[in-house]
Amino acid sequence: MNHNLAALHPYPFAKMATLLANSTPAIAYSEIKLGIGEPKHEPPTFVLDVLKENLDKISHYPTTNGIFELRQTIAHWLEKRFFLHHVDAATQVLPVMGTREAIFSLVQAVIDHQAIDTTDNALSVSDQPPTVIMPNPFYQIYEGAAILAQATPYFVPCTSDNDFKGNYRAIPKEIWTRTQLLFVCSPNNPTGSVMTMDDWEYLIRLSDQYGFIIASDECYSELYFDSAPIGLLQACAALGRHDFKNCVVFHSLSKRSNLPGLRSGFVAGDAKILQAYLQYRTYQGCAMPIPHQLASIAAWRDERHVIHNRQLYQEKFALWMAELGDLLTLRMPEAGFYFWIKVPEQFAGDDEVFVKALYEQVNIHALAGRYLSREIDGHNPGKGFVRVALVASVDESREAIGRIRQLLGA
Repeated sequence: MNHNLAALHPYPFAKMATLLANSTPAIAYSEIKLGIGEPKHEPPTFVLDVLKENLDKISHYPTTNGIFELRQTIAHWLEKRFFLHHVDAATQVLPVMGTREAIFSLVQAVIDHQAIDTTDNALSVSDQPPTVIMPNPFYQIYEGAAILAQATPYFVPCTSDNDFKGNYRAIPKEIWTRTQLLFVCSPNNPTGSVMTMDDWEYLIRLSDQYGFIIASDECYSELYFDSAPIGLLQACAALGRHDFKNCVVFHSLSKRSNLPGLRSGFVAGDAKILQAYLQYRTYQGCAMPIPHQLASIAAWRDERHVIHNRQLYQEKFALWMAELGDLLTLRMPEAGFYFWIKVPEQFAGDDEVFVKALYEQVNIHALAGRYLSREIDGHNPGKGFVRVALVASVDESREAIGRIRQLLGA
């Protein structure tokens, strides 16, 4: 067996299952699931219709790089959404079976253990493992992919002190010299923070200096409230970098279009990286079924259902802020569908105690923040926080709010 498997952490939901193994939910209440970020809004009917109408094409092998019409549709969507001059559908876009799989496999494709260490301008093969930088808390695929690629994860704490985006300026030079890949999640899961143009420019300049790849996970980019978040490729274009050198982004239909089971997303950016990544994926044998591709084309071409989707989330966030803002420390995210909630003092600031109380007393599932982050230098930035996903319906949200008010003694 691969010895690196032993270094993997259990997934957050496995940790939650262990925590609640001896707990009994409040049977007087129906279950409300706010722990998993699985969209519950209705998927667009016209997309499902396209899927059904093309089920006969399931008899054909799909190509790894997808049909050109899908890549062209994605390229046009990127150009319009992020104000890009031109995206080459042939070389700068690659459809994938959901971004979770793509994030993992990209790490395996780009990490190079023969990379040259240029510390102090001395050219020699590095005797230390490559470094992959990632936010903390984070999407655990970043860490697992790095470990299985035999790279070393480096965690950047995302706290209130740095607007929950991470202080990249505090990373020592010796870390940057070993870094081959930097993960950024904007809008961030779980904190809802968004990168600014200044943030992006700083990282792009560092990438130029040290030669690492920036991989931006932008799966929540369409769930915003006031203004659309700036994406990495948009920042590149604003700096005149239309080749998107050393920059790639991940997007998905899961959150944007409420289609998590379609497993449809894409990677876009630097053509040189995507060329090598396509070769890796050809051997991996991972290609999106043709009916899914045709359904995806319909989804990427329509914005009306996305606008409606945003409105539903806006309604729920407004409801939570109005009804629970006096009892919980609720920080309105800039985008996404998560609340990153500081645990109330009556639960001693303990996220495990709070999520157990939610489950045992009012039958609400939430996720302990410590399970989404790692303890570094004696501090776990997720400890004392709970992630709540506002994926349930508006009616269920009202019910959840009433139960939480009861739990808090309101």
